[in-house]
Amino acid sequence: MTITPDPAREARIKELSRAHVLTSWSAQAAIDPLPLAGGEGAYFWDHQGRRFLDFTSQLVNVNIGYQHPRLSAAVAEAAGRLTTVAPAFAEENRARAAEAIAGLAPEGMNKVFFTNGGAEANENALRMARAHTGRHKILAAYRSYHGATAGAITLTGEPRRWGAEPGMPGVVHFWGPHLYRSEFHASTPQEEGERALAHLRHTVEAEGPQQVAAVILETVVGSNGVLVPPPGYLEGVRELCDELGILLVLDEVMCGFGRTGAWFALDHWGVRPDLVTFAKGVNSGYVPLGGVIVSDAVAATFDERPLPGGLTYSGHALATASALAAIEIMREEGVVEHAAQVGERSLGPAATALLGANPLVGDVRGLGVFWAVELVADQTSRQPASGETMRAVQAGCVRRGMWPLIVANRVHLVPPCVISHEDADRGVAILADALADAIP
Repeated sequence: MTITPDPAREARIKELSRAHVLTSWSAQAAIDPLPLAGGEGAYFWDHQGRRFLDFTSQLVNVNIGYQHPRLSAAVAEAAGRLTTVAPAFAEENRARAAEAIAGLAPEGMNKVFFTNGGAEANENALRMARAHTGRHKILAAYRSYHGATAGAITLTGEPRRWGAEPGMPGVVHFWGPHLYRSEFHASTPQEEGERALAHLRHTVEAEGPQQVAAVILETVVGSNGVLVPPPGYLEGVRELCDELGILLVLDEVMCGFGRTGAWFALDHWGVRPDLVTFAKGVNSGYVPLGGVIVSDAVAATFDERPLPGGLTYSGHALATASALAAIEIMREEGVVEHAAQVGERSLGPAATALLGANPLVGDVRGLGVFWAVELVADQTSRQPASGETMRAVQAGCVRRGMWPLIVANRVHLVPPCVISHEDADRGVAILADALADAIP
């Protein structure tokens, strides 16, 4: 594809952005966002004509890649028919999208409540859990991000919640498993899982099981390190919840719809939650959309009593049309299977090979096209790499034509699920070169 540079347009976009746009999670004077001009597949480009291999999927959501013609056409076709339909009416794309999404979920989960994104999905999941159980406490992990609305940011365990405190009452945080930085002095995945489960049980007991409505977990923790649960952990959480009458909510906003090489990350462990939240990859972010998949038992709570939530754009006609089309495309083009193969044959082995090849690399972990490379200043103490080192790594990748996702002291390798094996290898090779340059 020919890319025509347009520096004047870039300058104008920057000028308007500085004057009028507040950017998320940023000190405005410290940032200089790059104006994007276009994208296709696993690449995007700027107005200077520079083309970048995307290892961010924007915010880990462009699973199907940029500008898929069938997905764009589905949105255009829906816009030509009926652009918006209030939730009080029935609408074909909404109904068919709900059917398709429920069809991917575990057995006995047949209803979907649509939202505009992941944060609203988690907000409504916790409301449903409280209404269903008659209890008010929600347990969430410290290493978690569940969104930035009032309830979701309280569920969030990491420091981004600090600025919104005091938060919603009734949320209690606990430590989940993370062997590389274990809170439980574990030395094996089995120990980490067992001790994390014991800690969770103790936390529930200290809070009063009869007061706990739900435990919410990211099936695979995303923003806080791509943390794959050790064997037996999710199954153990499910057993604990069943024993004590607590609902299990799995947040699949980031890890769902092909990201881990499965339709839902929960499929890797065969765990059936009571509620599943989703967004991002359900339609690759082409139109804002999220939702909650609800078990039949929880859904029955609202057969005779009102659902305690509502949104003007719940099940928006264009958004649900894009989700329906995205699921059909992913099925027909084998996107989920391809993501699994990339993780097994290309991205995973290439990333894992960085261990031992560079003193900055402390740990590598992931599934599918969902990986993190954790950088350290010292491998013995595991002291996180400095901000200066991370900026150097980012600059080195960008200079070579790959855009990385830098989160704290980690490089998250999260390209679109449609990335080729060759581009996956190329992206990690660029990272390896950037890491070599960044060694003090």
